[in-house]
Amino acid sequence: MQYTERLFRPPAEAESLIFQVATGCPHNTCRFCAMYKGVPYRVRPQEEVLAEFAQAARRYPEERRVFLADGDVMALSFERLRAMLEALNRLFPKLARVNVYANGSSILAKSDAELETLRQLKLNTLYVGLESGDEELLKKVDKGETAAGLCAAVRRAQAAGLKGSVMVLLGLGGREGSAHHADATAALLNRMQPRLLSALRFVEVPGTDMYEGYQAVSEYEAVSELIRMLRGLELEKTVFRANHTSNPVPLEGRFPKDREALVSLLKSLLPRLDKRGPGRLPFSL
Repeated sequence: MQYTERLFRPPAEAESLIFQVATGCPHNTCRFCAMYKGVPYRVRPQEEVLAEFAQAARRYPEERRVFLADGDVMALSFERLRAMLEALNRLFPKLARVNVYANGSSILAKSDAELETLRQLKLNTLYVGLESGDEELLKKVDKGETAAGLCAAVRRAQAAGLKGSVMVLLGLGGREGSAHHADATAALLNRMQPRLLSALRFVEVPGTDMYEGYQAVSEYEAVSELIRMLRGLELEKTVFRANHTSNPVPLEGRFPKDREALVSLLKSLLPRLDKRGPGRLPFSL
């Protein structure tokens, strides 16, 4: 496979066959994200991508899982997405699922019939960065999406049979906005009812440029924020994970049955966490 830029993928895609069908992100102004800074957004020529699919199929004919990168592949036209999925289905006889990053506006740009067609072609999981349910906070970090729009997008995608894997960012509201960030995010998630939910911790790294007055939360405060958020969740059928390296401890559970156990575990960790700084940082930072 041809990777012309540094590749990013969700933790769950570690065993997937990954094709970089575009480089960069079509939005790329989020203050909290350094993933694609300095990378011009470019959609690779379709014939080049399809040829790469065919080459990979000769080498990995038994592959079942595919991830299409980079940021917001759902922004590609329906016709281009359909052609890529048709090729993958033809070339990989045992293909089970194809997953992508997706912005809310890119999902909403597709009709219900188009979403259903993509699902029938084995598009399965859309990784959606909600970050926060706080509308004002999303404006402050230049998300370029609204919480209401993201909620509508995930609900529409799931109504078409797709899975929404929604990501939230602990610490995004800083110390001053922590409680409101947690409460607003829990409330929006309750309306959204994502099938999959992941919590990551925001850590300032080169390339991020947070809003004026932002004060980073400590490791202790980030986990306290997560506890508050979990307590506010009323999810009917959601798999929850906090297994990104930015989290102090890997977590996994199912809502609603595991909520209290997750809260209890996190509370037991609080006395050992750093109250002044970020604690242990991911090795990649």
